[in-house]
Amino acid sequence: MSYPPPVYHGENGEVSASFRPATAAPELSNQPGNDVHYLATGESTGGQLGLYRWDFGPQRSGPDPHFHRAITESFYILAGTVQVYDGSRWVDTAPGDFLYVPQGGLHGFKNVSGEPASMLILFTPGAPREGYFETLADVAQHRRPPLADPERAAFMDHHDTFWVD
Repeated sequence: MSYPPPVYHGENGEVSASFRPATAAPELSNQPGNDVHYLATGESTGGQLGLYRWDFGPQRSGPDPHFHRAITESFYILAGTVQVYDGSRWVDTAPGDFLYVPQGGLHGFKNVSGEPASMLILFTPGAPREGYFETLADVAQHRRPPLADPERAAFMDHHDTFWVD
């Protein structure tokens, strides 16, 4: 494997980094006690990646097994215990644990510990996941009606999310 072709062709570098302090407020509170921080969106990284900090409250939450056709998804546990599904089994994680899921890989995650937990979620390339997160939060918090079957199927397809039994 080699490095990709250069994108920047200047000689001296440029001031282009973005900084986000740890004290920044979450962009989304998707359920009581669950917060999502948009650390780097696909839009802000030119489609290179999307990085989110998912802070769970103590209540049970998280998606069942699913897969993506176009994006990879990775999980890095920061605090607490998160159950991750690796395609064959649910695994109780600890801080420092990591799960990489390539395109087509079955996966899921849940907080079932009854305690707060936190993790990083990385998507590559940087798909626009914010609309997915925000719509599901609006449904969960009754700010919009549930998605009817045809609308839900189109929504999931648009957001590259395919559920399995």
